[in-house]
Parts: sequence; structure tokens; C-alpha cells
Amino acid sequence: MNKYKPVVKFIFTFLAVYGLMSFAYSYYLNAAKSGMYFPDYLTNLVAHQSETLLNGLGYDAKVLPHPDEPSMKMLVNNKYVARVIEGCNGASVIILFVAFVVAFSDKFKPTFIYIFSGAVLIYAVNLIRIVVLAIGLYHYPWREELLHSVIFPGMIYGMVFLLWMFWVKRFSDNKVKDEN
Repeated sequence: MNKYKPVVKFIFTFLAVYGLMSFAYSYYLNAAKSGMYFPDYLTNLVAHQSETLLNGLGYDAKVLPHPDEPSMKMLVNNKYVARVIEGCNGASVIILFVAFVVAFSDKFKPTFIYIFSGAVLIYAVNLIRIVVLAIGLYHYPWREELLHSVIFPGMIYGMVFLLWMFWVKRFSDNKVKDEN
């Protein structure tokens, strides 16, 4: 059993952190339902920041609360192109990233800095993903399935995977150095 102790520790730590953060996020979403923001504040923020970026790129973008569901309608040049829903805000991806890094961590300070930096990078790339997706849906609406379901999730999860691999490599290198 001692042979598998690091693996078991990783799995339990990952599940505990992921479960705790997911529970807290779910609590936040439920609280947002009864609050001022519909959808939640983070989804609103991501939608409005995407709108700002699109406008900065020369498009006439607008986001409006959807009247029937917890989402924001995104219009580009007065054409409805997408809904920004809770799943678009990147929070779930960041939770997954954080749980892995914490489960594979050793020292607090480098872990905290990496989590903070990685979360900011994931958030920024997610905004860019939404903007490019909106532009793609505006110009190529017949490619919606490919853009939304394959290319853009692949980009965000691929980046998270690379961040994880960088963290493992960095962590593993430090472990080897510490053992010598």
C-alpha cells in the first residue's frame, strides 16, 4: 500500500478540493438565482467583457439579458449569434485546474502563485475564445457545431492540460532536485 500512497493521496486530495469548490460554486449559483444578477455575476461580467472586446475589434456588439433563461444574448452587428450561459464563464474549468494543481502540490507559495496565474490565464483565454467564437458564428453560422463543440472546447481544455503538464514537470523537477 505504501507504494501507491502518493497516488491515493493525489486522488483523494483532487476529489476533496474539486468537491469542495464545486459545492461552493453551486451554492454561489443558487444564491445568484435569488439575487440581483440573472444570470450570475460572473456570467454577466464575462458577457460584458466579451462585448467590450468585440467592440474594440470594430464590431457593434451588444449583450442583453435573455428574458426566459439565465443567460445573456450576444448580438454582433444586430445579429443574434449566441447565448452566454453559466458554462461559458470559465469557472468550472478553473475549478478543475485548481483541484489538479492543489492535489499535485508541495509548497504553498509556488502553488498559490501558479494557481492565481493559471486562473487569470484561463479566464483571459476564455474571453478570447468567446470573442473569436462570436465572430466565427457571425461570419460562419453553418459551422456552429464544429466551432462550439469541437474547436473551442479543445482549445481551452488543451491549454489547461498544458498548464497541468508544465506544473507536473516543474513539480517533478523540484522533487528530483530535493532528493539529490
